[in-house]
Amino acid sequence: MRLTDIRHCEVRPGRLVEWTLDPGAAGAMEGLPDDSRPPAYIQESHIRTSRSVREDGLFVPTWIGVCFDLPGRAEPDVLQDALHAWTLRHETLRSGFAWSGPPGDEITRFTLGSEDVRLHREQVGDFTDEAALAEHLQKRFDTVADALRWPNFIYAAVLRDDSTSVYMAFDHSNVDAYSLQNIPAALHELYAAVAAGRSPQQEPVASYVDFCQAERADADKLDENHDIVVRWREFIKNCGGQLPNFPVDLGLDNDGGLPRQKALCEPLVDADDAEAFEAYCRPYGGSLVGVLAATALIVLEIEGEPVFRTVVPFHTRVRSRWSDSVGWYVGGAPVEIPLAEVHDFHGALENAHAELRANRRLARTPLERVLRLIGTDFRPTSPDLYSLVSYLDARDVPGSGQWAEQKVYGLVRVSYGDRVCVWVNRLHEGLWFACRYPDTEIAHENLSRYATRLREVITSVARQG
Repeated sequence: MRLTDIRHCEVRPGRLVEWTLDPGAAGAMEGLPDDSRPPAYIQESHIRTSRSVREDGLFVPTWIGVCFDLPGRAEPDVLQDALHAWTLRHETLRSGFAWSGPPGDEITRFTLGSEDVRLHREQVGDFTDEAALAEHLQKRFDTVADALRWPNFIYAAVLRDDSTSVYMAFDHSNVDAYSLQNIPAALHELYAAVAAGRSPQQEPVASYVDFCQAERADADKLDENHDIVVRWREFIKNCGGQLPNFPVDLGLDNDGGLPRQKALCEPLVDADDAEAFEAYCRPYGGSLVGVLAATALIVLEIEGEPVFRTVVPFHTRVRSRWSDSVGWYVGGAPVEIPLAEVHDFHGALENAHAELRANRRLARTPLERVLRLIGTDFRPTSPDLYSLVSYLDARDVPGSGQWAEQKVYGLVRVSYGDRVCVWVNRLHEGLWFACRYPDTEIAHENLSRYATRLREVITSVARQG
């Protein structure tokens, strides 16, 4: 889906209605026994980082979300029943974390029973100004979908005579991009069923909470001599003892605080060029490899960096039972693309392919576990542990062919951070580019140049080979 921030997702005026977990339901967690299933390593790292940054005096929202349109003026009771049914399907949304043990350094899980899940609806009022509505939504999402509180999700709808815009925001600990992509079609189906007086028929899905337990048990079997740990140790050493940032000048003030961020979100190339680029790159693994190769060449051009180092995210839904489950099923693979002996895109493509083939499997092991084994203490001071370059093909997602018509957007919060995150998504209409980076003049110049050159390289490969 098209990734952007709340201010650039076609927000339109109307009557705003909001849903949160009912206070009575939230109160039911008091006195709940601990859930023996531990947090995933990525969840624990996320929560600890949020607390560390907050203790440094900075509030850094970390929610992500989705928005889409329903046809006509939605009936609030019907929409509430659809949202409630969808929420019940995904156990992670009713599972949260608490600090325990002296001096409050252990994280324990609690899980609310499905019978206690109820939604509370609030009629907020009419908005006639798009900017004011976007500002209100962002503040509400910041407050409710917060890593350090529970419950940490919120739903909203903007009702108009001709359409209804639905917004759903979650702290990142509960969802990933794959989770968000499945929501629009699921809610359209549920809303239609409830509106027609049918009981929503939903197949049960596997629980992300169960996945967290299984993944952590597997990760805990590793020791410091495992080849995955050895490879990460070497990669971090090659990055100067740190996890990588995007290797261009970002104009960062090392003595200053965490900088504000800025977003760059725009179409990259159309469907024809995207398909031709994919066809050229397919023998080497497809468009992901091509985007990494192009990025490596552009970084060499901008900064003269002979080796491009980044982390590439991959989903960890390795079994079909997890495919429809909501959760944070993501791991990262270290990638180093050497360019000293490379003179063209084809050479960069071959090197990128070799790197991904060698290292992709590392994404199945939580990096946070690996860092503990390495003994590297990266005190979390930024919400992004590393810079990343992501590629995702969404064309097989149910309902994705209607995303443009339904004004579907994935929402990322742009607040504070010193890292660069790049997302390239394949849609039916072409490639979509999104980037979050430090808001400095130098970073803006270099990331704008990168986006322009990425478009040029992809177009050149697509049209000329």
